[in-house]
Amino acid sequence: MQIYLDYSATTPPRAEVMAAMGSAMKSSWGNPSSLHNWGSRAATVMETARMQVADLMGASGDAVVFTASGTEANNLAVMGVAQQYRKPRHMIISAVEHSAIAKPITLLEQWGWQITRLPVDCYGQVHPIDLAKALREDTVLVSVIYGQSEVGTIQPIAELAAIIKASEHISKPLFHSDAVQIAGRLPIDVQKLGVDLLSISSHKIYGPQGAGALYVKPGTDLMPLINGGGQENHLRSGTQAVPTIVGFGVAAELARQELSQEQQRLLKLRDRLIEQLQCHPELLLTGHPQQRLPHHVSFYLPNANGEQVSGKTLVRQLNLAGIGISAGSACHSGKLTPSPILQAMGFSNTAAKTGIRLTLGHQTTEADVDWTAMVVRQIIERVMMRQLVTAGGK
Repeated sequence: MQIYLDYSATTPPRAEVMAAMGSAMKSSWGNPSSLHNWGSRAATVMETARMQVADLMGASGDAVVFTASGTEANNLAVMGVAQQYRKPRHMIISAVEHSAIAKPITLLEQWGWQITRLPVDCYGQVHPIDLAKALREDTVLVSVIYGQSEVGTIQPIAELAAIIKASEHISKPLFHSDAVQIAGRLPIDVQKLGVDLLSISSHKIYGPQGAGALYVKPGTDLMPLINGGGQENHLRSGTQAVPTIVGFGVAAELARQELSQEQQRLLKLRDRLIEQLQCHPELLLTGHPQQRLPHHVSFYLPNANGEQVSGKTLVRQLNLAGIGISAGSACHSGKLTPSPILQAMGFSNTAAKTGIRLTLGHQTTEADVDWTAMVVRQIIERVMMRQLVTAGGK
């Protein structure tokens, strides 16, 4: 039995997506910037996709900029703001951002920018009062992730946006949110959220890898990362990958149509899996118990020695059992490092090495959930017993 439970990492492209991409490659392969019929056909299907992606975000088509990934969309939001200023200013992010935000922000910090990283509680949530206190007259951007990919916690984006708008500072910073994990799982309405910039990704919603989108509120000034022919409203030059964008559009349209039904289905499966795993004394839930992504389950091992029993240990063991999940900690050159997300939430370095993530999707069934829960419990007991034996022999 093979069970894939890593849908937050990537999703398998749907049959309708692959069919649409194949059709585009056959009949709409022209350069969408060209004025002849071949270019017009390509431009037409690309603009259709733009409207489909815009609908998923509750935006207008002219507010959508296509990129090559969610990471590029995030970088365009951060660096596109920063590049407008000759002197370093101030930016605010949460302490639990994805590396696609955290790393460009660190780079700006090295260049002299002032950075405030908002603390989070033990559930990984930002408190609006902390944002209110952090705002300064020279703050030019606030970026807070909407749905945290590692622990599943959902942030109060609309409330944070209201804090920015109510600020007494004359200059209001732009507000960006990384909604890569939200798209296709929860409704998005950029108007109600009050954001100026918002990022999503194709391959998280059963579209092809290699496409992302940044919502840019009309009237928002950004500098491009890539300069050239002026495509994407002069914000992302380069001939667009039309078939990939077409696939993204179809995936967005299907996600919008099926969102309510799929959200409820995933919620039931998520809660079923959490219930079965929470009964094991060696597993504790991470992230917010209620305000979390509908497809997301994450745990850590409070009694494990992170050097002997890590999240990656469980990933490997489950892979041998035919189940694909993710670990929160990172491993570089053989050295296991704690998850910075769990550390920001107050976990010890040892505990922050033991996080695991199981994320559900279209192909997940109740039988998959029940089988996985049983296998996880057995593997936990086995590896923890091995840890006890190893410790006793020292």
